[in-house]
Amino acid sequence: MTTLHTPAEAAPGRHATARRITDWLDPKNVIIAVSLLTGLAQDDPLIGLAWAVEAIVFAAVIPVAYITYGIKKGQWADRHIGQRQRRLLLIPVIMASVGAGIGGMLWLGAPRPMLALVLAMLATLAVLLPITAFWKISVHTSVAAGALAILVAVYGPLVWLAAPVVAFIAWSRVELRAHTLAQTIAGAVTGAVVAGVVFAAVSG
Repeated sequence: MTTLHTPAEAAPGRHATARRITDWLDPKNVIIAVSLLTGLAQDDPLIGLAWAVEAIVFAAVIPVAYITYGIKKGQWADRHIGQRQRRLLLIPVIMASVGAGIGGMLWLGAPRPMLALVLAMLATLAVLLPITAFWKISVHTSVAAGALAILVAVYGPLVWLAAPVVAFIAWSRVELRAHTLAQTIAGAVTGAVVAGVVFAAVSG
């Protein structure tokens, strides 16, 4: 016998699904994925992966370690940093870490596409920071759409077929009431445009 569920009963299931999408496709995991995929596309994939690891350390590992430390100190409640004002404290720290990674790449002569990848990340953060000062634009969708734009430049236009992933992330952020629909759309557009333009300009 089929059991019918009311909208109220179905809501917890939607919430759990949204939570999983938000957690699994958070900026850290997306950065790891786009870095590895960009590294694999280099003329020497092993060297590309080595540079991908460097990018991951400075753009994902160090920021996550700082966030974890902040949670333990009570600076913020969770790893997604729901409070807009707290993001204003976090983004400059992440920018400093990414900037240090760029410095290492310049010093050691990283391939242009790998340098372009991390510069695109820094440029996106530089645009998100002033917007965050007055509006809680979505970092989740910005990073995801930016990664998609970079992978399109690396692998070709068929990568755009993965665009629904960004839409799923946007839905999850709205479902969890972490953002409005406008904030997720703005994040996606900002990330795709900024990361895509910077990556193409530097890597080309």
